[in-house]
Amino acid sequence: MESILQTLRQAPEYFSLIGLTDILDMAIIAFGIYHLFRFVRRSRSGQVVKAILFIVAAMALANEYVLNLRVTRTVLNNVVELGVIALVILFQPELRRFLEQMGSGKIKELFVAESYSTDLETAIKETVEAYAALSKDRVGALMVFERRTLLDDVLKTGTGLDCQVSAELLKNLFWNKAPLHDGAVIVRAGRIVGAGCMLPLSGNVNLSRDLGMRHRAGIGISENSDAVVAIVSEETGSISVAVNGMLKRHLSPETLERLLRLELMPAAQEEGKPTAARLSSVLKGIKGENSNGKEDS
Repeated sequence: MESILQTLRQAPEYFSLIGLTDILDMAIIAFGIYHLFRFVRRSRSGQVVKAILFIVAAMALANEYVLNLRVTRTVLNNVVELGVIALVILFQPELRRFLEQMGSGKIKELFVAESYSTDLETAIKETVEAYAALSKDRVGALMVFERRTLLDDVLKTGTGLDCQVSAELLKNLFWNKAPLHDGAVIVRAGRIVGAGCMLPLSGNVNLSRDLGMRHRAGIGISENSDAVVAIVSEETGSISVAVNGMLKRHLSPETLERLLRLELMPAAQEEGKPTAARLSSVLKGIKGENSNGKEDS
């Protein structure tokens, strides 16, 4: 207790030693660390960062003053020497995007926090309306709602667009004779930014053989990012949603809307209702529909 009181008494002396340049110095470092964490969170590099932290912890334990693991320490030291080159290779897409945005004057996009817009609200309503019609007519559809993980590499495989989401536009894009109907539509911040985009197929060997390429592509992009994917089966007209590698099938338009709102606008969705209650109501609706639905492909 005495040491704490002594520290508190000496605190004014410590603060008097801090100058304006010291505050600026700490602010720059804090700013950099904060946005480094945001960058990792928005990209697909989380697992890589965990591996780096594991290596750092192993090096600390192998230190001669801790466990003194000489062979392990030598190997890890050699690994770290090549680490910078390895990181440049691993994070090449993210680094390239960062430099491109710096050159194009869009650096603000990296640092401005995301917020919900009326475009996203409209996009959900129009998507549900379009999917109800597409499901009835058994027209295949594949839409990817981008969240924190940016899908610039996927956008490069299709045709770039910049327009609001509307039910009529979606029905035209997915019409089976339209030039862009085979690929996926990418939605960013409530606006369509690409169509006819090619998605990576899922590597999950345990998926049902009934699932076609459209569903496997939807699951694949949800495995590689935090995107929310809405799918309509061309064979049965069944509506599905893929999130985090999991496919929720045989959804009604009403359940599709609840799911999209819960995933894309969690803070705005039923603000006064507990999260557990929201999840319970959505999952209950999904369970009831899955029990009555037929397998689709």
